[in-house]
Amino acid sequence: MGAARGPEGRPGTPGVSRRRFLGYVGGGAAAGIAGGYAVGRAVGSDGSGGGTGGAGGLPDSWPFHGTHQAGIVTPAQDRMHFAAFDLRTDSREELVGLLQEWSAAAAAMTQGQVVGEPVGAYDAPPDDTGEALGLPPSRLTITIGLGPSLFETADGVDRFGLADRRPAALEPLPHFPADNLDPARSDGDLCVQACADDPQVAVHAVRNLSRIAFGRAAVRWSQLGFGRTSSTSTSQATPRNLFGFKDGTANLKVEEEAAVAEHVWVGEGDDPAAGWMRGGSYLVARRISMHIETWDRTSLREQEALIGRDRVEGAPLSGGEEFTEPDFALAGRGGEPLIPVDSHVRLAHPSQNDGVRLLRRGYNFADGTTALGRLDAGLFFIAYVRDPRTGYVPMQTRLSRDDALMEYLQHTGSGLFAVPPGASEGGWVGEGLFADQSVRRGGSGLSQRRSEGSLGP
Repeated sequence: MGAARGPEGRPGTPGVSRRRFLGYVGGGAAAGIAGGYAVGRAVGSDGSGGGTGGAGGLPDSWPFHGTHQAGIVTPAQDRMHFAAFDLRTDSREELVGLLQEWSAAAAAMTQGQVVGEPVGAYDAPPDDTGEALGLPPSRLTITIGLGPSLFETADGVDRFGLADRRPAALEPLPHFPADNLDPARSDGDLCVQACADDPQVAVHAVRNLSRIAFGRAAVRWSQLGFGRTSSTSTSQATPRNLFGFKDGTANLKVEEEAAVAEHVWVGEGDDPAAGWMRGGSYLVARRISMHIETWDRTSLREQEALIGRDRVEGAPLSGGEEFTEPDFALAGRGGEPLIPVDSHVRLAHPSQNDGVRLLRRGYNFADGTTALGRLDAGLFFIAYVRDPRTGYVPMQTRLSRDDALMEYLQHTGSGLFAVPPGASEGGWVGEGLFADQSVRRGGSGLSQRRSEGSLGP
């Protein structure tokens, strides 16, 4: 494998690629498993992980290991499969084992390798589900998060002896004005964000992690996304959402290193009780349904006034080009501001929110039609912030209350997850959370009993 390095300088990982595996089975080692399909797909050069020179000058794969988890400042891919999981166990050993196995599988899949043994026992299910055999890594990233309920349930139960290491910022998001949340599409003990340029590769990743979790965790809810609605690099054009407008022009970009450090990464000393989060971030997920049919019957004048930008260029209504800073004081006829006071751009702009900036990785979604025959479509909003209490909640409260665009939106799903820092070679995501637990344990008798015999790194 090559030695691609991601935006965080992560090294590559050697292994058996899916394309090489096809050549292997095509040679007869497992002809009974793959048959003619494998032979046919094995033809061609090995384009698996780590090589450079892919489309857009980007590497073909992003390393899994590194200081930060991949999938945050990594250039946003075209597709996403997000899944939240409920744990089916109260065993610390099983939780640790799951995170270790997920990390190993994620490291392999992001490099275009098969999960587990290339060829296992003939009378047992294969380690890899197989639908990505022959496909390149497609710049897959897998990002793992931990929900508030992992540390303590709503009833105050410390299931894994981790309550004293829960970050202060990891509280369930409040109920915002106009929220209409579906509990079946909200929260979770764990989450996985898989992004790739090929939807089958992203689905393959979540499917394999779900298979590995069998008996220990089960999918609580999930969301497929297409057509990224955010750009995380200056090399990417600003995409459009399903309302036809450019979205996230003022979004943080990876090239803004100082701003990313200030607004995205948890710093040393941010939370003494949760020092294990240094280098991590917080993932905010919001499923936002868009009233597409109503929007399509709205005049262009009103659409632009609601957004605060022109539809074609994405320029602010105060003039200029897309990246021209909006002039919120500039008035037009009758002294009214050219950018309405209840427009989305004005209310979401950093200058109106104490300088707060987000790193967004949103995606469009379309889940067929509703019972009323309307498109069940919208935006799956994902943002990474250093502290959701200051970096997201105040802004969303304001938007939910005052944004005129809310007439066309409804938030139907929600979740907040702590995203630990990246894993080192041979390590696993969340390893720091379980470090020194023998010293820090105390808590309730229940947690103490449950911690006995638990695994430590």
